[in-house]
Amino acid sequence: MGRRRRSVMSEEFKYELAKDLGFYDTVQEEGWGGIKAKDAGNMVKRAIQLAEQAAAKSYRP
Repeated sequence: MGRRRRSVMSEEFKYELAKDLGFYDTVQEEGWGGIKAKDAGNMVKRAIQLAEQAAAKSYRP
């Protein structure tokens, strides 16, 4: 039926974000399906922030 999407973020990066945002224990115990939608959204927001910061550092006019 549905196609499985390829992940944009590496597993290592996702675990790092989960630790940073405070729900790593939940991921360890229940897997990614155990986190709240709000936590998943916060994880995406944080990933975007980090990407924007990295892009700003590498941009030199």
